[in-house]
Amino acid sequence: MQEPQFSILIANYNNGHFFKDCYKSIVAQTYSKWEAVIVDDASKDDSIEIINDLIKGDDRFKLYLNKTNKGCGYTKHKCATLAQGDIMGFLDPDDALVPEAIALMVNTHLKNKDVAIVTSKYEFVDLEMNFTKPSLYGSNIPKGKSYLTYANGALTHFATFKKAAYTQSRGINPFMKRAVDQDLYYKLEEQGKHLFLDKVLYRYRVHEHSISNNDNLYKAEYWHFYAMLKAYKRRKKKHLKIDNFSKSYIKILASNYYIKRFERLKFSNKKCSQYYLLYKAFIAYPLHKLPFKMKSLMVLILGRI
Repeated sequence: MQEPQFSILIANYNNGHFFKDCYKSIVAQTYSKWEAVIVDDASKDDSIEIINDLIKGDDRFKLYLNKTNKGCGYTKHKCATLAQGDIMGFLDPDDALVPEAIALMVNTHLKNKDVAIVTSKYEFVDLEMNFTKPSLYGSNIPKGKSYLTYANGALTHFATFKKAAYTQSRGINPFMKRAVDQDLYYKLEEQGKHLFLDKVLYRYRVHEHSISNNDNLYKAEYWHFYAMLKAYKRRKKKHLKIDNFSKSYIKILASNYYIKRFERLKFSNKKCSQYYLLYKAFIAYPLHKLPFKMKSLMVLILGRI
């Protein structure tokens, strides 16, 4: 049987100074039939010079440029559209793969034709790529459950998928700014089975621009909530099973989202924003965490926040 081609998809924005380690992990792969599709989203640093200097003369790497900054959804969608591989997977330019990552993923896909997406585990590393701690995320989804309602973090790095399943799913939404991966995982789950490899195949570098470490986390939570709603509506329209995903569950998700945003502003002077977010939390689901909402409202009125 002919070996399938694997497409490594890399969406870059201002991460050129980290790309050397990413590049080294790619060329060190034990599986040889791969391509790396890199799309730069109009970086303002010296990413293009750094990447070009590393990949020059190696036609396995393809670098494309966005003329203007388009955002995560657009750039990742472009990566997948330009890919030629039968199997694909995203790698962030500031992270790295373990040497056998692609070989294990390709072998798993070949053995499981009905599987649309295969995920694994990752570990945290520091700026010098030294191991810091294992990730607690990544797991099987119990039989009868779905990624949509089971748990956050069940599907995570390193995630790979068959191009046929990606195409049938309509792929990445180019207009989404965040939670792009989660939206894609929901769609892929609708095209075939999920299989989890209990192995660390991905090295996640933590730095000041990591989304988990910045003040834009609530924006990611909004887009994740948006992706869940879209998946719910899509599955309902197709009459697909949606375990435990009721209208009440949607209201709870919405209420929690606004409460989290409210709590982030608790000690700020943005009174109007605090009132607005608390109001939205009430409207989303009045009875959800009602004592907390009432107490927060009273404290706001009395001017103690």
